[in-house]
Amino acid sequence: MPGILLGDVFPNFEAETTIGTIKFHEFLGNSWGILFSHPRDFTPVCTTELARAAKLHDEFKKRDVKMIALSIDSVEDHRKWSEDIMSFNQDKTCCPVPFPIIADDKRELSVLLGMLDPDERDKDGMPLTARCVFVVGPDKRLKLSILYPATTGRNFDEILRVIDSLQLTATKKVATPVDWQPGQEVMVIPSLSDEEANKLFPAGFTLKEVPSGKKYIRYTKP
Repeated sequence: MPGILLGDVFPNFEAETTIGTIKFHEFLGNSWGILFSHPRDFTPVCTTELARAAKLHDEFKKRDVKMIALSIDSVEDHRKWSEDIMSFNQDKTCCPVPFPIIADDKRELSVLLGMLDPDERDKDGMPLTARCVFVVGPDKRLKLSILYPATTGRNFDEILRVIDSLQLTATKKVATPVDWQPGQEVMVIPSLSDEEANKLFPAGFTLKEVPSGKKYIRYTKP
């Protein structure tokens, strides 16, 4: 099945959405982007996910990340379902949801991006989209992909955390360790010598001793 790998230029597809026809690269402009798919409109887990995404719209905007969702349903269904989503959020002032939803009713984009779940099918036996997450950088290259099964809803707080890491490490020669949160220490990348690290990080770095004697665990402030 076709798909896209990390570092690939994301396809500049054209699609019908709840805000009209878009071309993906033009939609993103110079911003970061997140495209997330869901199996079906008017289903319980998908409703909780898009409701949460709608609540976090300002958080994504603050990070200059443009949001766009996708499923195999029609634009008309997306618009009707938007009312349920915002009602679930107990938000009567923001309808439809504050980001576009792609109508991929012919499954062309889902096939192109490798998003179909072979184990989840509609009443006609056609495969549904899995819960995919694609984060695309300003250079239009894929920076992150996550694939969830239909039975498991996403954690959008974790997705925001990963975006914070991606944006930080795109500009600094660091990597973020396990369970990292913004503001915490990061790790100097192994390819950087101690001399180079001291030049790049005026506050210096802390070396953690390990039994091997190798000096590769170095913490610093971003």
